Amino acid sequence: MSGALAAVLSALLAACGVWPGAGDAPDDGLRIMVPNTPGGGYDTTARTVARVLEETRTAADVQVFNLPGAGGTVGLQRVVDERGNGRLALQMGLGVLGASHVAHARVTVAQTTPLARLIEEPEAVVVRSDSPYRTIGDLVAAWREQPGGLRVGGGSSLGGPDHLMPMELAGTVGIDPGRVKYLAYDGGGGELLPALLDGRVDFATSGIGEFLDQIAAGQLRVLAVTSDRPVAALPGVPTLKAARIDLVFDNWRGIVAPPGIGAADRAQWIEALRALHASRQWKAELTRHGWTDAFLSGSAFTTYLTREDRAVADLITRLGLA
Repeated sequence: MSGALAAVLSALLAACGVWPGAGDAPDDGLRIMVPNTPGGGYDTTARTVARVLEETRTAADVQVFNLPGAGGTVGLQRVVDERGNGRLALQMGLGVLGASHVAHARVTVAQTTPLARLIEEPEAVVVRSDSPYRTIGDLVAAWREQPGGLRVGGGSSLGGPDHLMPMELAGTVGIDPGRVKYLAYDGGGGELLPALLDGRVDFATSGIGEFLDQIAAGQLRVLAVTSDRPVAALPGVPTLKAARIDLVFDNWRGIVAPPGIGAADRAQWIEALRALHASRQWKAELTRHGWTDAFLSGSAFTTYLTREDRAVADLITRLGLA
């Protein structure tokens, strides 16, 4: 009898955190859309979120799928078109905001239902291990001599963080952003890494999590990070500020839902993401990927998203990208 009771209690406990109804039908589980190709920062974040939600039994049958195109605005259009769908969410961030303004997209993040900001991630300025540029100072000096001669690669399309960062860096060190030769590899490290290793770009700017394995293997050298403070995952790597370049730049990622979802669905998503944020599994993932905890949910994220969208629009205009 005691064994049977233990089995029943175990089953009840296992089900306590599961999203009610998830998995009841083939198309009834939760879905997270990634608005670019596999292998990039959005993709890694979304798949990590799905896995931790399942590991913590907060939700069951969480499916991640990719819908790339136009810097994330194809995915943004899809999520806006899915009005009222409480089972769908979009993995997004600074890049989607920027791309929507550069592309003059018909839809904006203001039309979505904000759920939570999850992480921040500083950008890294990266070269091959055999590059002649040993320091960020070496790179900047060469870049000033031939602004259009050095090719910088990034894992986002125009308006994304990997594009905005070198533009801001150029302006900060006295280079006309209009002369920067930026090559976009939309989808993150999955496409950018081969271009960097093959010499198709002279240096790259991307989230630090994109390259940690190659850095550890000695294939790449990090010249600087864009955060306000040094990054624990990259000991000995200076910030731009420490190198006397007055620039701090942080990327961020969050999750939004379609417009018009029910109050119960929104509350359930937010509670699930709060449970994810509180879990030891998520904390371990933050450390593993070099991500900074930047959790905001509900109305606080809505306020942040409105302010950030305005700031990005202003930056895009100032850089002449609109």
